[in-house]
Amino acid sequence: MKVRPILNLLGIGLVYFSFFQLLPIAISLIYEENNFTDYSGAFFITLITGIAFWVATYKEKQETIRIKEGFILTVAFWVLFTVFASLPFLLSSTHDFSIVDAYFETTSALTTTGSTVLVGLESYSKSLLFYRALLQWLGGMGIIVLAVAIFPLLGVGGMQLYKNEGSGVMGDNKLRPKIAETAKSLWFIYLILTLSCCFCYFFSGMSLFDAVTHSFTTVAIGGFSNYDESFAYFDSNAIYMVSIIFMFLSGANFSLHFLAYTKLNPKYYFQDSEFKFYGTVILSAFLLITVAMIYYGSTNNFDLIVTTAFQTVSFATTTGYVNSDYYLWPSFIPFMLLMLGVIGACAGSTGGGIKMIRVLVLYKQGGRELKKLTHPQSVVPVKIGGKILQPEIAESVWGFFSVYILAYVFLTTFMLLYGSDFITAFSAVGASINNLGPGLGDVSQNYSSLNDISKITLSFSMILGRLEIYTLLVLLTPFFWKS
Repeated sequence: MKVRPILNLLGIGLVYFSFFQLLPIAISLIYEENNFTDYSGAFFITLITGIAFWVATYKEKQETIRIKEGFILTVAFWVLFTVFASLPFLLSSTHDFSIVDAYFETTSALTTTGSTVLVGLESYSKSLLFYRALLQWLGGMGIIVLAVAIFPLLGVGGMQLYKNEGSGVMGDNKLRPKIAETAKSLWFIYLILTLSCCFCYFFSGMSLFDAVTHSFTTVAIGGFSNYDESFAYFDSNAIYMVSIIFMFLSGANFSLHFLAYTKLNPKYYFQDSEFKFYGTVILSAFLLITVAMIYYGSTNNFDLIVTTAFQTVSFATTTGYVNSDYYLWPSFIPFMLLMLGVIGACAGSTGGGIKMIRVLVLYKQGGRELKKLTHPQSVVPVKIGGKILQPEIAESVWGFFSVYILAYVFLTTFMLLYGSDFITAFSAVGASINNLGPGLGDVSQNYSSLNDISKITLSFSMILGRLEIYTLLVLLTPFFWKS
Protein backbone atom coordinates (compact mmCIF):
# COMPACT_ATOMS: atom_id res chain seq x y z
CA MET A 1 0.00 0.00 0.00
CA LYS A 2 1.32 3.44 -0.95
CA VAL A 3 1.09 5.66 2.14
CA ARG A 4 3.34 8.50 1.01
CA PRO A 5 1.15 9.67 -1.92
CA ILE A 6 -1.81 9.71 0.47
CA LEU A 7 0.10 11.88 2.94
CA ASN A 8 1.19 14.13 0.08
CA LEU A 9 -2.40 14.80 -0.99
CA LEU A 10 -3.51 15.28 2.62
CA GLY A 11 -0.72 17.82 3.07
CA ILE A 12 -1.75 19.77 -0.01
CA GLY A 13 -5.37 19.72 1.15
CA LEU A 14 -4.45 21.01 4.61
CA VAL A 15 -2.43 23.86 3.12
CA TYR A 16 -5.40 24.96 1.01
CA PHE A 17 -7.80 24.52 3.92
CA SER A 18 -5.63 26.59 6.27
CA PHE A 19 -6.22 29.74 4.22
CA PHE A 20 -9.98 29.39 4.64
CA GLN A 21 -9.38 29.54 8.40
CA LEU A 22 -8.19 33.13 7.91
CA LEU A 23 -11.52 34.34 6.50
CA PRO A 24 -13.28 34.70 9.89
CA ILE A 25 -10.56 37.20 10.88
CA ALA A 26 -12.19 39.72 8.53
CA ILE A 27 -15.51 39.23 10.32
CA SER A 28 -13.77 39.57 13.69
CA LEU A 29 -12.22 42.89 12.63
CA ILE A 30 -15.46 44.23 11.12
CA TYR A 31 -17.42 43.54 14.31
CA GLU A 32 -14.49 44.50 16.59
CA GLU A 33 -14.52 41.17 18.40
CA ASN A 34 -10.76 41.02 19.10
CA ASN A 35 -10.61 37.23 18.79
CA PHE A 36 -8.67 36.98 15.53
CA THR A 37 -5.92 35.02 17.30
CA ASP A 38 -8.36 32.07 17.53
CA TYR A 39 -8.20 31.76 13.75
CA SER A 40 -4.61 32.84 13.13
CA GLY A 41 -3.44 30.20 15.60
CA ALA A 42 -5.51 27.54 13.85
CA PHE A 43 -4.18 28.74 10.49
CA PHE A 44 -0.52 28.35 11.49
CA ILE A 45 -1.02 24.90 13.04
CA THR A 46 -2.90 23.63 9.98
CA LEU A 47 -0.50 25.26 7.52
CA ILE A 48 2.65 23.94 9.21
CA THR A 49 1.21 20.42 9.42
CA GLY A 50 0.20 20.51 5.77
CA ILE A 51 3.62 21.76 4.67
CA ALA A 52 5.32 19.07 6.77
CA PHE A 53 3.24 16.35 5.08
CA TRP A 54 3.95 17.80 1.65
CA VAL A 55 7.70 18.34 2.12
CA ALA A 56 8.18 14.84 3.51
CA THR A 57 6.43 13.24 0.53
CA TYR A 58 6.68 15.67 -2.40
CA LYS A 59 8.59 13.20 -4.56
CA GLU A 60 5.59 10.84 -4.41
CA LYS A 61 2.98 13.19 -5.83
CA GLN A 62 3.04 11.70 -9.33
CA GLU A 63 2.28 8.14 -8.21
CA THR A 64 -1.08 6.70 -9.17
CA ILE A 65 -3.62 6.25 -6.38
CA ARG A 66 -5.27 2.84 -6.60
CA ILE A 67 -8.77 1.99 -5.40
CA LYS A 68 -7.54 0.76 -2.01
CA GLU A 69 -5.64 4.00 -1.43
CA GLY A 70 -8.71 5.85 -2.68
CA PHE A 71 -10.79 4.50 0.21
CA ILE A 72 -8.10 5.41 2.75
CA LEU A 73 -7.61 8.88 1.29
CA THR A 74 -11.35 9.62 1.30
CA VAL A 75 -11.78 8.62 4.95
CA ALA A 76 -8.53 10.31 6.01
CA PHE A 77 -9.58 13.59 4.42
CA TRP A 78 -12.81 13.77 6.41
CA VAL A 79 -11.38 12.57 9.72
CA LEU A 80 -8.22 14.69 9.55
CA PHE A 81 -9.91 17.84 8.28
CA THR A 82 -12.50 17.59 11.04
CA VAL A 83 -9.71 17.55 13.63
CA PHE A 84 -8.00 20.63 12.20
CA ALA A 85 -11.33 22.39 11.60
CA SER A 86 -12.06 22.12 15.33
CA LEU A 87 -8.99 24.19 16.27
CA PRO A 88 -10.74 27.63 16.29
CA PHE A 89 -13.27 26.19 18.76
CA LEU A 90 -10.54 24.78 21.01
CA LEU A 91 -8.48 27.98 20.78
CA SER A 92 -11.49 30.23 21.36
CA SER A 93 -10.75 33.17 23.65
CA THR A 94 -14.43 33.99 24.17
CA HIS A 95 -16.03 30.59 24.84
CA ASP A 96 -14.94 27.34 26.45
CA PHE A 97 -15.43 24.22 24.34
CA SER A 98 -14.62 20.68 25.39
CA ILE A 99 -12.71 18.55 22.91
CA VAL A 100 -15.80 16.39 22.36
CA ASP A 101 -18.11 19.37 21.77
CA ALA A 102 -15.62 21.00 19.39
CA TYR A 103 -15.22 17.79 17.42
CA PHE A 104 -18.98 17.16 17.34
CA GLU A 105 -19.71 20.68 16.07
CA THR A 106 -17.09 20.57 13.32
CA THR A 107 -18.05 17.04 12.28
CA SER A 108 -21.65 18.20 12.02
CA ALA A 109 -20.50 21.19 9.96
CA LEU A 110 -18.20 19.45 7.48
CA THR A 111 -20.61 16.56 6.94
CA THR A 112 -23.42 19.15 6.49
CA THR A 113 -25.48 17.41 9.16
CA GLY A 114 -26.49 20.51 11.09
CA SER A 115 -26.78 19.04 14.59
CA THR A 116 -25.44 21.44 17.20
CA VAL A 117 -24.39 21.41 20.84
CA LEU A 118 -24.35 25.22 21.03
CA VAL A 119 -27.10 26.90 23.05
CA GLY A 120 -27.78 30.63 22.91
CA LEU A 121 -26.35 31.08 19.43
CA GLU A 122 -27.05 34.82 19.49
CA SER A 123 -24.42 35.18 22.26
CA TYR A 124 -21.61 33.70 20.16
CA SER A 125 -19.24 35.87 18.17
CA LYS A 126 -20.14 36.70 14.58
CA SER A 127 -16.80 35.31 13.44
CA LEU A 128 -17.53 31.91 15.00
CA LEU A 129 -21.02 31.80 13.50
CA PHE A 130 -19.49 32.69 10.13
CA TYR A 131 -16.82 30.01 10.55
CA ARG A 132 -19.27 27.19 11.27
CA ALA A 133 -21.39 28.25 8.27
CA LEU A 134 -18.25 28.39 6.12
CA LEU A 135 -17.34 24.86 7.24
CA GLN A 136 -20.71 23.60 6.03
CA TRP A 137 -20.23 25.33 2.70
CA LEU A 138 -16.74 23.84 2.27
CA GLY A 139 -18.10 20.45 3.31
CA GLY A 140 -20.75 20.75 0.62
CA MET A 141 -18.06 21.42 -1.99
CA GLY A 142 -16.24 18.25 -0.97
CA ILE A 143 -19.45 16.23 -0.95
CA ILE A 144 -20.28 17.16 -4.54
CA VAL A 145 -16.93 15.83 -5.75
CA LEU A 146 -17.33 12.69 -3.64
CA ALA A 147 -20.83 12.02 -4.93
CA VAL A 148 -20.28 12.70 -8.62
CA ALA A 149 -16.62 11.88 -9.20
CA ILE A 150 -15.22 9.68 -6.41
CA PHE A 151 -17.96 7.28 -5.26
CA PRO A 152 -18.79 6.08 -8.80
CA LEU A 153 -15.11 5.25 -9.35
CA LEU A 154 -14.96 3.36 -6.05
CA GLY A 155 -18.25 1.58 -6.82
CA VAL A 156 -19.84 2.53 -3.50
CA GLY A 157 -23.34 1.18 -2.86
CA GLY A 158 -24.68 1.24 -6.40
CA MET A 159 -23.20 4.60 -7.36
CA GLN A 160 -21.63 2.84 -10.36
CA LEU A 161 -24.96 3.83 -11.87
CA TYR A 162 -23.44 7.25 -12.50
CA LYS A 163 -20.40 6.07 -14.39
CA ASN A 164 -22.39 3.67 -16.55
CA GLU A 165 -22.82 4.79 -20.18
CA GLY A 166 -26.56 4.26 -20.19
CA SER A 167 -27.54 5.08 -16.67
CA GLY A 168 -29.86 7.99 -17.20
CA VAL A 169 -28.42 11.08 -15.58
CA MET A 170 -25.01 10.75 -17.18
CA GLY A 171 -26.15 8.90 -20.29
CA ASP A 172 -24.47 10.22 -23.42
CA ASN A 173 -23.73 13.54 -21.73
CA LYS A 174 -20.99 12.47 -19.35
CA LEU A 175 -19.23 15.12 -17.35
CA ARG A 176 -15.63 15.88 -18.16
CA PRO A 177 -13.56 12.79 -17.48
CA LYS A 178 -10.92 14.27 -15.20
CA ILE A 179 -11.87 14.70 -11.55
CA ALA A 180 -10.19 18.12 -11.36
CA GLU A 181 -12.16 19.40 -14.35
CA THR A 182 -15.37 17.87 -13.03
CA ALA A 183 -14.80 19.53 -9.66
CA LYS A 184 -14.25 22.96 -11.20
CA SER A 185 -17.41 22.69 -13.28
CA LEU A 186 -19.57 21.57 -10.36
CA TRP A 187 -18.09 24.12 -7.96
CA PHE A 188 -18.93 26.85 -10.45
CA ILE A 189 -22.59 25.78 -10.32
CA TYR A 190 -22.32 25.57 -6.53
CA LEU A 191 -20.96 29.13 -6.36
CA ILE A 192 -23.66 30.49 -8.68
CA LEU A 193 -26.38 28.90 -6.53
CA THR A 194 -24.79 30.33 -3.36
CA LEU A 195 -24.56 33.87 -4.73
CA SER A 196 -28.12 33.70 -6.05
CA CYS A 197 -29.39 32.42 -2.71
CA CYS A 198 -27.54 35.16 -0.81
CA PHE A 199 -28.96 37.84 -3.11
CA CYS A 200 -32.53 36.52 -2.67
CA TYR A 201 -32.22 36.23 1.12
CA PHE A 202 -30.91 39.79 1.39
CA PHE A 203 -33.70 41.28 -0.69
CA SER A 204 -36.27 39.21 1.23
CA GLY A 205 -35.34 40.95 4.47
CA MET A 206 -32.27 39.25 5.96
CA SER A 207 -29.29 41.29 7.11
CA LEU A 208 -26.20 40.95 4.91
CA PHE A 209 -24.45 38.79 7.51
CA ASP A 210 -27.44 36.46 7.87
CA ALA A 211 -27.90 36.30 4.10
CA VAL A 212 -24.27 35.26 3.57
CA THR A 213 -24.14 32.64 6.32
CA HIS A 214 -27.57 31.18 5.57
CA SER A 215 -26.83 30.99 1.84
CA PHE A 216 -23.75 28.93 2.79
CA THR A 217 -25.79 26.50 4.86
CA THR A 218 -28.77 26.38 2.48
CA VAL A 219 -26.88 25.43 -0.67
CA ALA A 220 -24.71 23.03 1.33
CA ILE A 221 -27.95 21.54 2.73
CA GLY A 222 -26.34 21.96 6.12
CA GLY A 223 -29.02 23.56 8.26
CA PHE A 224 -26.86 25.62 10.62
CA SER A 225 -28.48 28.91 11.60
CA ASN A 226 -27.34 31.90 13.63
CA TYR A 227 -30.32 31.58 15.96
CA ASP A 228 -31.64 28.95 18.36
CA GLU A 229 -35.05 29.32 16.71
CA SER A 230 -33.51 28.57 13.31
CA PHE A 231 -35.69 30.05 10.53
CA ALA A 232 -38.59 30.69 12.91
CA TYR A 233 -36.54 33.70 14.05
CA PHE A 234 -37.22 35.48 10.74
CA ASP A 235 -41.00 34.91 10.74
CA SER A 236 -41.18 35.77 7.04
CA ASN A 237 -42.99 33.83 4.34
CA ALA A 238 -40.82 35.53 1.71
CA ILE A 239 -37.65 34.18 3.34
CA TYR A 240 -39.25 30.75 3.78
CA MET A 241 -40.14 30.58 0.09
CA VAL A 242 -36.63 31.57 -0.99
CA SER A 243 -35.27 28.84 1.24
CA ILE A 244 -37.71 26.26 -0.17
CA ILE A 245 -36.55 27.00 -3.72
CA PHE A 246 -32.84 26.78 -2.98
CA MET A 247 -33.14 23.75 -0.70
CA PHE A 248 -35.00 21.95 -3.46
CA LEU A 249 -32.44 22.94 -6.12
CA SER A 250 -29.53 21.96 -3.88
CA GLY A 251 -31.14 18.59 -3.22
CA ALA A 252 -31.07 17.75 -6.93
CA ASN A 253 -28.16 16.07 -8.70
CA PHE A 254 -25.56 18.72 -9.51
CA SER A 255 -24.69 17.03 -12.78
CA LEU A 256 -28.23 17.92 -13.91
CA HIS A 257 -27.58 21.56 -13.04
CA PHE A 258 -24.33 21.34 -14.99
CA LEU A 259 -26.01 19.90 -18.08
CA ALA A 260 -28.94 22.32 -17.95
CA TYR A 261 -26.55 25.26 -17.55
CA THR A 262 -24.07 24.29 -20.26
CA LYS A 263 -26.78 23.28 -22.75
CA LEU A 264 -29.13 26.11 -21.72
CA ASN A 265 -31.96 23.60 -21.67
CA PRO A 266 -34.04 22.48 -18.65
CA LYS A 267 -35.16 19.29 -20.42
CA TYR A 268 -32.49 17.26 -18.60
CA TYR A 269 -34.40 17.64 -15.34
CA PHE A 270 -37.59 16.20 -16.79
CA GLN A 271 -35.77 13.37 -18.56
CA ASP A 272 -34.14 12.16 -15.35
CA SER A 273 -35.96 9.39 -13.46
CA GLU A 274 -34.45 10.26 -10.10
CA PHE A 275 -35.37 13.95 -10.32
CA LYS A 276 -38.97 13.13 -11.25
CA PHE A 277 -39.16 10.66 -8.34
CA TYR A 278 -37.61 13.32 -6.06
CA GLY A 279 -40.28 15.85 -7.01
CA THR A 280 -43.08 13.30 -6.67
CA VAL A 281 -42.00 12.21 -3.17
CA ILE A 282 -41.74 15.78 -1.89
CA LEU A 283 -45.04 16.90 -3.44
CA SER A 284 -46.88 13.83 -2.12
CA ALA A 285 -45.46 14.28 1.37
CA PHE A 286 -46.35 17.98 1.38
CA LEU A 287 -49.96 17.29 0.39
CA LEU A 288 -50.34 14.51 2.95
CA ILE A 289 -48.87 16.58 5.79
CA THR A 290 -50.97 19.63 4.87
CA VAL A 291 -54.19 17.59 4.81
CA ALA A 292 -53.25 15.96 8.13
CA MET A 293 -52.55 19.34 9.75
CA ILE A 294 -55.94 20.65 8.61
CA TYR A 295 -57.65 17.46 9.79
CA TYR A 296 -56.11 17.81 13.25
CA GLY A 297 -57.30 21.40 13.62
CA SER A 298 -54.78 23.75 12.03
CA THR A 299 -56.19 26.78 10.24
CA ASN A 300 -56.20 26.34 6.48
CA ASN A 301 -54.41 29.48 5.27
CA PHE A 302 -51.34 30.59 3.33
CA ASP A 303 -49.12 30.51 6.44
CA LEU A 304 -49.93 26.83 6.98
CA ILE A 305 -49.12 25.98 3.35
CA VAL A 306 -45.77 27.78 3.49
CA THR A 307 -44.87 26.29 6.88
CA THR A 308 -45.64 22.71 5.87
CA ALA A 309 -43.91 23.15 2.51
CA PHE A 310 -40.83 24.54 4.27
CA GLN A 311 -40.60 21.69 6.79
CA THR A 312 -41.30 19.05 4.15
CA VAL A 313 -38.56 20.28 1.82
CA SER A 314 -36.17 20.89 4.71
CA PHE A 315 -36.45 17.31 5.97
CA ALA A 316 -36.70 15.67 2.54
CA THR A 317 -33.48 17.34 1.40
CA THR A 318 -31.87 16.71 4.84
CA THR A 319 -31.22 20.44 5.29
CA GLY A 320 -32.66 20.48 8.79
CA TYR A 321 -33.91 24.06 9.08
CA VAL A 322 -37.02 24.49 11.21
CA ASN A 323 -39.59 27.28 11.22
CA SER A 324 -41.95 25.79 13.81
CA ASP A 325 -42.08 23.24 16.61
CA TYR A 326 -42.37 20.33 14.19
CA TYR A 327 -41.87 17.80 17.00
CA LEU A 328 -45.19 18.96 18.51
CA TRP A 329 -47.13 18.46 15.28
CA PRO A 330 -49.94 15.91 15.66
CA SER A 331 -50.06 12.18 15.02
CA PHE A 332 -47.62 10.58 12.59
CA ILE A 333 -46.23 13.83 11.13
CA PRO A 334 -42.96 14.16 13.14
CA PHE A 335 -42.08 10.53 12.37
CA MET A 336 -42.96 11.03 8.70
CA LEU A 337 -40.64 14.04 8.52
CA LEU A 338 -37.83 11.94 9.99
CA MET A 339 -38.50 9.20 7.42
CA LEU A 340 -38.27 11.76 4.62
CA GLY A 341 -34.76 12.44 5.90
CA VAL A 342 -34.02 8.72 5.78
CA ILE A 343 -34.94 8.64 2.08
CA GLY A 344 -32.87 11.76 1.55
CA ALA A 345 -32.05 13.91 -1.45
CA CYS A 346 -30.74 12.96 -4.89
CA ALA A 347 -27.39 11.31 -5.46
CA GLY A 348 -24.86 13.83 -6.69
CA SER A 349 -26.24 16.52 -4.39
CA THR A 350 -25.05 17.87 -1.06
CA GLY A 351 -27.92 16.07 0.68
CA GLY A 352 -27.78 13.00 2.89
CA GLY A 353 -29.98 9.96 3.43
CA ILE A 354 -30.19 6.72 1.50
CA LYS A 355 -30.64 8.79 -1.70
CA MET A 356 -33.60 8.93 -4.06
CA ILE A 357 -31.95 6.84 -6.77
CA ARG A 358 -31.39 3.92 -4.39
CA VAL A 359 -34.97 4.12 -3.08
CA LEU A 360 -36.19 4.19 -6.69
CA VAL A 361 -34.16 1.06 -7.47
CA LEU A 362 -35.54 -0.68 -4.35
CA TYR A 363 -39.08 0.34 -5.30
CA LYS A 364 -38.74 -1.01 -8.85
CA GLN A 365 -37.04 -4.17 -7.64
CA GLY A 366 -39.92 -4.72 -5.21
CA GLY A 367 -42.44 -4.26 -8.02
CA ARG A 368 -40.49 -6.73 -10.14
CA GLU A 369 -40.65 -9.38 -7.40
CA LEU A 370 -44.41 -8.91 -7.00
CA LYS A 371 -44.90 -9.44 -10.75
CA LYS A 372 -42.79 -12.58 -10.67
CA LEU A 373 -44.97 -14.01 -7.89
CA THR A 374 -47.92 -14.09 -10.26
CA HIS A 375 -45.84 -14.97 -13.36
CA PRO A 376 -42.88 -17.05 -12.09
CA GLN A 377 -41.54 -17.86 -15.57
CA SER A 378 -41.64 -14.30 -16.87
CA VAL A 379 -38.59 -12.14 -17.48
CA VAL A 380 -39.24 -8.74 -15.89
CA PRO A 381 -36.30 -6.36 -16.30
CA VAL A 382 -35.84 -3.39 -13.99
CA LYS A 383 -35.49 -0.16 -15.95
CA ILE A 384 -34.14 3.21 -14.81
CA GLY A 385 -34.39 6.05 -17.28
CA GLY A 386 -35.51 3.67 -20.02
CA LYS A 387 -32.37 1.55 -19.64
CA ILE A 388 -32.22 -1.95 -18.16
CA LEU A 389 -30.53 -1.93 -14.76
CA GLN A 390 -27.52 -4.20 -14.53
CA PRO A 391 -28.03 -6.97 -11.92
CA GLU A 392 -24.75 -6.22 -10.14
CA ILE A 393 -25.82 -2.61 -9.54
CA ALA A 394 -29.17 -3.74 -8.12
CA GLU A 395 -27.32 -6.19 -5.86
CA SER A 396 -25.01 -3.40 -4.73
CA VAL A 397 -27.99 -1.21 -3.82
CA TRP A 398 -29.58 -4.04 -1.83
CA GLY A 399 -26.24 -4.64 -0.14
CA PHE A 400 -25.99 -0.97 0.80
CA PHE A 401 -29.52 -1.02 2.21
CA SER A 402 -28.76 -4.12 4.30
CA VAL A 403 -25.58 -2.62 5.76
CA TYR A 404 -27.42 0.66 6.36
CA ILE A 405 -30.12 -1.11 8.41
CA LEU A 406 -27.54 -3.08 10.41
CA ALA A 407 -25.53 0.08 11.14
CA TYR A 408 -28.70 1.95 12.16
CA VAL A 409 -29.74 -0.84 14.55
CA PHE A 410 -26.26 -1.22 16.05
CA LEU A 411 -25.77 2.52 16.64
CA THR A 412 -29.27 2.92 18.10
CA THR A 413 -28.62 0.02 20.49
CA PHE A 414 -25.31 1.59 21.50
CA MET A 415 -27.06 4.89 22.26
CA LEU A 416 -29.63 3.05 24.38
CA LEU A 417 -26.84 1.40 26.36
CA TYR A 418 -25.50 4.83 27.31
CA GLY A 419 -28.70 6.25 28.71
CA SER A 420 -30.79 7.64 25.85
CA ASP A 421 -34.49 6.80 25.66
CA PHE A 422 -35.66 4.98 22.53
CA ILE A 423 -37.17 7.99 20.72
CA THR A 424 -34.05 10.08 21.34
CA ALA A 425 -31.67 7.26 20.35
CA PHE A 426 -33.61 6.24 17.24
CA SER A 427 -34.07 9.79 15.95
CA ALA A 428 -30.57 11.00 16.88
CA VAL A 429 -28.93 8.13 14.99
CA GLY A 430 -31.33 8.67 12.08
CA ALA A 431 -30.59 12.40 12.04
CA SER A 432 -26.83 11.72 12.15
CA ILE A 433 -26.37 8.79 9.77
CA ASN A 434 -28.64 10.57 7.26
CA ASN A 435 -26.90 13.93 7.83
CA LEU A 436 -30.24 15.51 8.67
CA GLY A 437 -29.67 17.38 11.96
CA PRO A 438 -32.87 17.77 14.00
CA GLY A 439 -34.33 14.76 15.75
CA LEU A 440 -37.06 13.98 18.27
CA GLY A 441 -37.14 13.63 22.03
CA ASP A 442 -34.12 15.13 23.81
CA VAL A 443 -32.51 16.16 20.50
CA SER A 444 -35.49 17.98 19.00
CA GLN A 445 -33.82 21.37 19.62
CA ASN A 446 -30.12 20.64 20.13
CA TYR A 447 -27.71 17.92 21.24
CA SER A 448 -26.19 19.64 24.28
CA SER A 449 -27.91 17.35 26.81
CA LEU A 450 -26.23 14.17 25.52
CA ASN A 451 -23.24 12.64 27.28
CA ASP A 452 -19.81 12.56 25.66
CA ILE A 453 -20.03 8.90 24.62
CA SER A 454 -23.29 9.59 22.79
CA LYS A 455 -21.79 12.65 21.06
CA ILE A 456 -18.77 10.63 19.91
CA THR A 457 -21.11 7.88 18.66
CA LEU A 458 -23.15 10.39 16.69
CA SER A 459 -20.00 12.03 15.29
CA PHE A 460 -18.98 8.62 13.97
CA SER A 461 -22.51 8.21 12.57
CA MET A 462 -22.27 11.51 10.69
CA ILE A 463 -19.02 10.54 8.99
CA LEU A 464 -20.36 7.04 8.34
CA GLY A 465 -23.42 8.44 6.60
CA ARG A 466 -21.53 11.08 4.68
CA LEU A 467 -19.06 8.49 3.33
CA GLU A 468 -21.96 6.28 2.19
CA ILE A 469 -21.25 3.71 4.95
CA TYR A 470 -19.21 1.30 2.81
CA THR A 471 -16.29 3.70 2.38
CA LEU A 472 -15.66 3.80 6.13
CA LEU A 473 -16.73 0.29 7.13
CA VAL A 474 -14.53 -1.38 4.51
CA LEU A 475 -11.49 -0.01 6.37
CA LEU A 476 -12.60 -1.92 9.47
CA THR A 477 -12.54 -5.29 7.72
CA PRO A 478 -9.41 -7.51 7.91
CA PHE A 479 -9.53 -8.53 4.23
CA PHE A 480 -9.10 -4.89 3.17
CA TRP A 481 -5.63 -4.80 4.71
CA LYS A 482 -4.46 -8.04 3.14
CA SER A 483 -2.02 -7.47 0.27
